[in-house]
Amino acid sequence: MPLLPVLEALTIPFNLLGLVICLVGLTLAQRRQRRWPWYGMAVAGFMVAATPTLLAQLLLLR
Repeated sequence: MPLLPVLEALTIPFNLLGLVICLVGLTLAQRRQRRWPWYGMAVAGFMVAATPTLLAQLLLLR
């Protein structure tokens, strides 16, 4: 099975999961004394959301 259609199918679940992780990280960063771990969690959520798009772009460049 080609990888590009699989990435297209996984885009919405990855975006939703990344959005939830990002929002939880930013919410916890507001309420805690030490904020950097939660900002790191927000960045990780953004990376999860961007993964299918970035992989699709890399595959199209080949």
